[in-house]
Amino acid sequence: MKQESSSRADYSLIIFFFILVFFGLMVLSSAGVAVGIHDFNDQYFFVKRQIFLGFLPGLFLFFLFAKIDFLFWKKYATPIFILGLILLFLVFIPGIGSTNNTGANSWINLFGFSFQPAEAMKLTMIIYMAAFLNKMGTKLLDLKEGFLVALGVGMIPVTLVALQPDVGTTSILFAIVLAVLYFAQAKFSHIAMLVIVAVVGFMFLVALAPYRAERLTTFLHPELDPLGQGYQINQAFLAVGSGGFFGLGFGHSIQKFQYLPEVHGDSIFAIMSEELGFLVVVGFLLLLFMILKRGFFIASHCQDLFGKLLVVGVMSWLFVQSFLNIGAIIGILPLTGVPLPFVSHGGSALLIGMASMGIVVSVSKHS
Repeated sequence: MKQESSSRADYSLIIFFFILVFFGLMVLSSAGVAVGIHDFNDQYFFVKRQIFLGFLPGLFLFFLFAKIDFLFWKKYATPIFILGLILLFLVFIPGIGSTNNTGANSWINLFGFSFQPAEAMKLTMIIYMAAFLNKMGTKLLDLKEGFLVALGVGMIPVTLVALQPDVGTTSILFAIVLAVLYFAQAKFSHIAMLVIVAVVGFMFLVALAPYRAERLTTFLHPELDPLGQGYQINQAFLAVGSGGFFGLGFGHSIQKFQYLPEVHGDSIFAIMSEELGFLVVVGFLLLLFMILKRGFFIASHCQDLFGKLLVVGVMSWLFVQSFLNIGAIIGILPLTGVPLPFVSHGGSALLIGMASMGIVVSVSKHS
C-alpha cells in the first residue's frame, strides 16, 4: 500500500501546469496576430511555431522525463553539464552564433534551426549543481573547500551568459545558484556575502554597457523619453491600464497592432492584461502560485537531497523569471527582455521548460 502511494505522481501539479501551458498558447494566439500578419503574412505564425517547435516535442519530453527515475540524471550530470557549456561557447563562434535585437550573442543557428543555449543551461546547471552539492554534503559548510568551490562551479555558466551579454538570463541563472546553495544548507553568512557581491556585480554590468544604464534610467523615469527608451514601458502601462477589471475582450487589444514592441515576447503580459483584464490576471498569478506551492511541497517532502535540489532549482527558475517579466511590465523592475515562462513565444524555452517540469513530476513520483 505504501509502495503504491509512493509511485503516484502529483496530479495537482500536472493539472495546474497544463492549464498554464494551454492558457499561454491561447494568449499567444491573440498577441502575435498583428506582427504575424505584418512580418510573415500569417496571423497564427507564432502560435504555430510554438506548438510544433515547442509544445509537441516538449510534451514528449515531459512524459518521458516524468517516467524516468530522477536519479538517472545524477549519473550523467557531468556530461550533460559539459554539453551545455559547449553550446554556450558556440554562440561566440562566427557563422554559428547569432545576435538578438539587443546585440547579445544568444543564439545558435544550425541546419536552418535557431536555438538559445542559455535556455538549456538553466536545466543542465540545475542537474549538475544538484548532483555536485549532493556529493559535497556537509563539506558545503566550509567557506574555502565547500561554499566557494560550489559557487565557482555555478558561476561558470553565469559568467558565459553574462559575456554574451544577457543580463536577464544571467540574473535567472544566478538566482538558481543562490537557491540551490541555500536549500543545500549553506551557511546564511556565506549566502549574505554572495548577495552583496552580486549587487556590486550587477552595478558593474550596468556601468559596462550604455544601453543597460539607459534601461535603468528609463525604469526610474520613463516619462523623460516617451518616444525613445521609455516607449516600450509607457506603451505597456497603457495596455495594462486599458484592460481595467474585465479587459477589452479576447482578441481586441489595440496595443498589439505595432504600438507595443515585442507583444509576442517579453511584453505579452501587457497584452494579456489589456484583453482579459485584472480579474483574469489575478487568476493567472494564482495559477503560478499554486504551481510554485506544489513544487516546493514536493521538494520539502523529498528525502533525497539530489531530488530536492532539482525541484528547488526548477521552481526558483519559474518564480524569478516570472517576477522579472511581470515586474518590468508593471514598472517595479527595469526591462531586461526576459520572456514570460510558458506564455511568451519561444520554442526552445517552452521545450526545455516542459522537460524540466517532467523531472519535477518524476521527483514527486519516485521520491
